Amino acid sequence: MNKKSNFFGNAVEVKEHENINQALRRFKKKIEESGVLEDAKKKEFYEKPTSVRKRKKSSAKARWRKKLRDQQLPPKLY
Repeated sequence: MNKKSNFFGNAVEVKEHENINQALRRFKKKIEESGVLEDAKKKEFYEKPTSVRKRKKSSAKARWRKKLRDQQLPPKLY
C-alpha cells in the first residue's frame, strides 16, 4: 500500500485495519466540509432570480436585526 494514489475530488482511501464505518464517517465529513451536498440541494430545483434576491434580502435583514439586538442594552431589572 505504499503506492501513491491519484484520487481526485472527495475520495477516501480505506486503510488496512480500518472499519468501513470509520471510512464512511471520514468521507461524509469530507463531503460536508467541501459543500458539495449543499450545492447539489440548491441546484435540485430552479429558483427564479427574483426569489433569490428576495431570499438574500430577507437574510440580510435578519442579520441586521440580530446585530441590533446584540447591541441593545439589557432591560432594567427593578
